[in-house]
Amino acid sequence: MVVGVTFPYAANAQAQLAQAGEDVAQGMSRERLDRIAGVMKQEVANGTFSGTVTLIARRGELVHFEANGFQDAAKTKPMAKDSIFRMASMTKPIVTVAAMMLVEQGVFKINDPIARYLPELKDLKVEVSRTNGDGTTTTEDLPANRAVTIQDLMRHTSGFFYGGAMKSKRLKDAYEQANIEAGEQDITGDEMLKRLGQIPLAYQPGTNFLYSISVDVLGLLVERATKKPLDVVLQEMVIGPLGMKDTAFWVPGEKASRLAEVLDSDPLKKLSLRFCRTESEIKMSYLKGGAGMCGTAEDYFKFLQMILNGGEYEGKRYLSKKTVEFMLQNHLVGMGGSTEASTGPGYGFGLGFAVRLQDGFGWSPGSKGDAMWGGIFGTSFTLDPKEKLLAIQLTQGATARLQSRHLFKNLVYGAMVE
Repeated sequence: MVVGVTFPYAANAQAQLAQAGEDVAQGMSRERLDRIAGVMKQEVANGTFSGTVTLIARRGELVHFEANGFQDAAKTKPMAKDSIFRMASMTKPIVTVAAMMLVEQGVFKINDPIARYLPELKDLKVEVSRTNGDGTTTTEDLPANRAVTIQDLMRHTSGFFYGGAMKSKRLKDAYEQANIEAGEQDITGDEMLKRLGQIPLAYQPGTNFLYSISVDVLGLLVERATKKPLDVVLQEMVIGPLGMKDTAFWVPGEKASRLAEVLDSDPLKKLSLRFCRTESEIKMSYLKGGAGMCGTAEDYFKFLQMILNGGEYEGKRYLSKKTVEFMLQNHLVGMGGSTEASTGPGYGFGLGFAVRLQDGFGWSPGSKGDAMWGGIFGTSFTLDPKEKLLAIQLTQGATARLQSRHLFKNLVYGAMVE
């Protein structure tokens, strides 16, 4: 069984390989891994992001762990391996894992209607548009064909959405006016759910993948089901036991100097400042299960290695092997929609993770069944069970995030020689 990597070794992984004169570590070429630093430094020089932390592990051994560039937008403070990043949507897999742990404990089932725990969302309507014979469009709100389930939240087939990506101006305006996403003002979870229940869904539940606030809703459902705040649930079930010491919804004052910054020139800079504030500021609004956490590469490595190990890390089991397999299968069979805006072509979606559907179709190498996701501010990961590989890239380069994900994946798989 693969065990967890100890970071006293990990921090000096490449230096020790070089000292030993090894050309290949766990099937990864040291010479090719050395290319990563040069490419990352060039991206910093190009203004793609201020800096980055990159980490690669294969077969349970860390083979690459580096910090390049700068932590601050002014490019005066060198990036460090323990710099803290706004993880944004890389929060989603953590919350989904905690929810699946509750499924294993019998707290709820994934096919339970969410209204059983969130009655504010009981009688949801769906916006339906029809084109008339004269070319005009008629829009009406019809009852949902079936209830939204917990599985719908985990795989983004609920019909909820993100306002910024919504084509329907009516629905987009409704989210903004109701402050559903707590974009510029704080709102409690109870009030958000009350308002959300009055806004139509974009699609019938279970018919279409649409990236959305679904995992924010899942986080609130977890709170109701456990009668505990989301941060407490995650700390007790996942973050604390895994030893993710720098992962939280806020950055304590004594760690604030380690928080990486989005470039001033990036259009998403203002949005980034709503994340990873102080504890008192963050708790004025609902904790976003889909976007709210901050953390380090070392912390997220522990989480991903647990998934790669089939639910176990350093002697403690978090999920069963079969549950992990179930989460990394495609749950969108027969549905519409696409993950391409986040993954490029060739991916479906499981429970909390995008999953590669086939060989030979995509924008970068990988394996059928590999999993990935990323965050809006420039964080991303790849998890490849077939190759026993995980790779993490943390930047705060929001606008160029899709480009950066595939650039890094090319470098990772380009270093694999065995």
